[in-house]
Parts: sequence; C-alpha cells; structure tokens
Amino acid sequence: MLRLVLPKGSLEAQTLSLFEAADLPLNRSSGVSYSADIDDPRIDHVRILRPQEIPIYVAEGKFDLGITGRDWIEETNSEVISLGELHYAKATARPVHIVLAVPVDSPFNAVTDLPAGVKVSTEYPDLTRRYFEKHGIHADVRLSYGATEAKVPDIVDVVVDLTETGSALRAAGLRIIDTILVSYTELIANPSAYDDPQKRHAMHQLHTLLQGTLEARGKVLVKLNVGAADLDRVIEILPSMKAPTVAKLFGEDAFAVETVVPKADINILIPALKDNGASDIIELPLAKIVH
Repeated sequence: MLRLVLPKGSLEAQTLSLFEAADLPLNRSSGVSYSADIDDPRIDHVRILRPQEIPIYVAEGKFDLGITGRDWIEETNSEVISLGELHYAKATARPVHIVLAVPVDSPFNAVTDLPAGVKVSTEYPDLTRRYFEKHGIHADVRLSYGATEAKVPDIVDVVVDLTETGSALRAAGLRIIDTILVSYTELIANPSAYDDPQKRHAMHQLHTLLQGTLEARGKVLVKLNVGAADLDRVIEILPSMKAPTVAKLFGEDAFAVETVVPKADINILIPALKDNGASDIIELPLAKIVH
C-alpha cells in the first residue's frame, strides 16, 4: 500500500533501531543496500536515501511516506504534510538547530550587525538566502559540502550550520549569534496519498507505533504491593502519567499498585518506596506507550 523512504547517513542507525523497536524491522540484503522490505501489509516497499532528497521525492509523489528533518523540508521548500515530530536525532532526543555563527572574537553580535556582501558558507543555501533577505542583508552565500565550520575566517566571514550540541562550533572557535531554525525529525506524507482514506489510516497507524515506541524510551513500569496503612504515603511519592493504578489484594488489607516512571529516577524511587512500606517491588521494561 505505502511506498516508504527512510534517511541514509547520520539518521540511519537511529531510524532503523526505532523501526525495529516498533516491531517494523527492515529486511535488507546487506547493510549498504538502498532497498528493503518490512513484513507489514501497510508497507509495499522501502528505499533508503539521503535525507536532503526525501522531502522532494515525497512532494513529487515518488513515495507516499518518509522520514527526514524539518531542516531539509525548509531548505527544499517542499509541499508535504507532516504527521508529527519524532523526537530523535543522531546522538540525542533533542532537536538540532540551524544557527548563524561567527568567530569568537568577532565584533558582530546579531545578524543585523553584518555588512552587505558578507560571505557565508552553508549546506543550506536556499534557507540561508531567505533568512538574509528577510533581514534585508545582501549576502554572498556559498554552498558547503561539509566541514563548514573550518572555512572561517580564511574563506568566509560567517557560517550557517547545523548543530546538535554546539561542541563542533566551539571547537572551531565559533560562537552562535542567532538560531535560524529548530529542527526535529519528522514523519511526512505526500498530500495526494494522504487524501486517500485507506492510505491516510495506514499512515496514522504507523505513526502511532513509532511515537509509542519513542514515548516508552527512558520509562519503566513499576509494580508493588503495599498495606492499607501505608498506601497514602506510597502514592504521595509515586509519579505517574495520570494516576497510579491501585487494586485491592484478595483476602488482605493491602493493595497492588502500578505506574510508569522515568528510568532516570528509579534508583532513588525504589529505596524510597521500600522505606515507606512498599514490598514485592518489580521494575519492568516498556516497549510502547500509546495515549
């Protein structure tokens, strides 16, 4: 039913890991193959291509559904439908930023400080030109094929570059003076394909699986037993998405309690629960959380 295109390169490993965790594992003839299959009736075939091209191909109808970054959607100015953000990137779950950066000792502190004719190196030439035009500055925008931060100050005056943590820019002696775009990974659809009710339903079902898998990351299920006298104290310290589930234990003046909590808090939470009267505490991993 759906023709799916996934990103190759920096997002590839995280994307394939997400699909496997969502019970949509890819079958490839080799780790470098550009074609794949997913054993799911909603997906006809899969291609793996550079994220820069994906918005264009989805907009043109070569694929019904794809994953790419908001940065490339904006750079290519592609008319696609976003089904939603998928909060993962190359190294973290944080978004990446397209930023304007200058040498650390530069006198410029804002884009409006830059002179006409300022030389700019970037992998996002169209996005960068629109940005400078919006601010009324004529800029000499030059396409970069990588190592953008290394071109200041010998080749260009400033850079427009993507950063996830800012470490590469700082290491190159640059500082950020403006953020042009905050970019998450997104699930995008071709508008004509989205107008088809059957395809649209399948798209949203796949989005549910992917989003539910991401939602479960970093969370665990905690189950415990607690006597009636200690129940209120345990509930008071127990986080939950809405409210803990509490059920009476058969034949006892005690309760079974379960809730979802952040994995990062579990080393503090479990001893505290025991201190407040909980027993039989179980921590279980989660695969998906669907709201």
